[in-house]
Amino acid sequence: MLYLAEVQKKSGFIGGGKADFKLLACQRGDTWTGVPGEETISAPDDANYGAGALVMVELNNNRQVQRHYDAGRPLVGILQNFSNQAKKSKSQEEEIDQWKQSLTFQSQELNRRELELETRQEQVEQAEADLEKLEAQRQEVETAEQEINQLRDELDRKHQELQGAWDHLNGEVRRFEERQEDASQHVGVDEAQIQQLQGALDRLTTAVTPTESMREQLNAAREVLDQQQAAIAERNQSIGEQQQTLDARRDQLQQDYTALTERWRGWHEAEAVLNGRKADLKSQQQLLGDKQESVQSLSQQLQSQSNLYKKVYELLNTTDKVRLSNKVDVGALDAMPLEELQTLVSDLEKDLEKMSRFVSDQEEELNLQQQTIEDVKRKMEEVSEFDRLQMEPELVDEQDRYQMLNETLVGQRRNLLEREEVLTQHQAVLRRRQGLATEETAMPVVDLEPILKQIDTSRQAITETLQHTEAEIKEIQAQIEALKQEIEQKSNEQLGSREELKQQDGQLKQQQMEVGALEGRVQVLSELLSPLQEQANDLRQKLDDATQSLSQFQEASDYQLQAIAEVKQLVSTLAANDSSEVISA
Repeated sequence: MLYLAEVQKKSGFIGGGKADFKLLACQRGDTWTGVPGEETISAPDDANYGAGALVMVELNNNRQVQRHYDAGRPLVGILQNFSNQAKKSKSQEEEIDQWKQSLTFQSQELNRRELELETRQEQVEQAEADLEKLEAQRQEVETAEQEINQLRDELDRKHQELQGAWDHLNGEVRRFEERQEDASQHVGVDEAQIQQLQGALDRLTTAVTPTESMREQLNAAREVLDQQQAAIAERNQSIGEQQQTLDARRDQLQQDYTALTERWRGWHEAEAVLNGRKADLKSQQQLLGDKQESVQSLSQQLQSQSNLYKKVYELLNTTDKVRLSNKVDVGALDAMPLEELQTLVSDLEKDLEKMSRFVSDQEEELNLQQQTIEDVKRKMEEVSEFDRLQMEPELVDEQDRYQMLNETLVGQRRNLLEREEVLTQHQAVLRRRQGLATEETAMPVVDLEPILKQIDTSRQAITETLQHTEAEIKEIQAQIEALKQEIEQKSNEQLGSREELKQQDGQLKQQQMEVGALEGRVQVLSELLSPLQEQANDLRQKLDDATQSLSQFQEASDYQLQAIAEVKQLVSTLAANDSSEVISA
């Protein structure tokens, strides 16, 4: 199990310099938890850390140290992961807030639409009620029209009866005139004839129909028609107001559609700019990959130069005739007691062995990190474009971790080579003093210093190139990070704008449906009112005609009654004359 520990060194005469590991935290899965209490593990002999240093310690089931290494780089990785998780958490919180706002807006929009639907329902119910009233009024108009037609038929029938009675009276008058002519030749009109004339006049008087009841019915029909006409006028005014509202809403809807089209055009332009920035990001990431491959190649070249430098030093194990540097005082080593020299060489070998294991572990970790980068790149080639964009931060983090590990190893490798150089020279002096190295004085001494200097110069040039490339990588990474932030911000803005535009589009479609419904209602009402208005106009014309006919009929009746009265007076006179003539006779 992996632990984070703090190095503690005991003080005192007996245990001076002995190191312990104080366990601080334990890794369980992907999480770290604090170690309760004060738990301390004895450090192995190769733990040459300073007091207070933080190290990573692997323990087996027996609580024994299996492996330990410096915790600097792993802590950096953990902090980077924590920072990335914090960013992701913040992004998720912002996304949740956006969803909350969107849900709140949708809830408000649903409430608004519910109110609109209720209003529309009330309008529909009101329209249905209006249609029922109009239908009732239409039936009343038809009923009034039927009554007027019945009155006209009755007037026609009465007129025909009156015309028949008038014709009968004319016949009686003609016969009376004929009889008068005969009477002028004879003595006079007998009693039977006079009674016959009076009976005909009485029947003619009875045949004259009174017009008061018919006039009252016509006035009642006219009042009903006036009420219906007022209701139709009110409906026409309401239709006119609705038509004005419809025209205003049409104009506003057209303006809203124009504004929405303009906003969509701006959104597409911004989307094109965002796609351009994404292309720039992809180009920068490709350039970063090339630079990182160049760093890897330079690191391999530097490693090859270091290996060559090491192999040249291995040629010096059999002689000490060549002094490659001033790091070792050969004279002091020659004057040192042999046992002390052996102890010194043994300490240097142990120190070099510890350093070699540490560098080997770091090299192994660097190789694992490189393998992780290759795995991420391989996964990115297999996923979609959206998932690839999501995985790019992970790739950048892994590449940053590799870069930091590699930069740390550059100094550690150089330090290891220097220690190997020192150990090699000490071993050469020791072998010479032990008589293990043979001196061949006849052979010329080979000066390897220029070769080593040339190798070192080449290493320095590669190191400078590597540092320059790493500086470029940092600059590119900064540009990539800025582009990512800009793209993320613009993407969120575009997403929010797109959702808002879609909502506005839906609202406009809803408004268009409402305008269409209002237009249909106005059209239906207009189509219903137009026949009613025509029927009312026709009915009014018929009432006027009937009133005019009734007036003419009343005038004719009055004239007929006057004529009948005159004939009755004439008959009475004739009857009186006949009576007086009979008495005289």
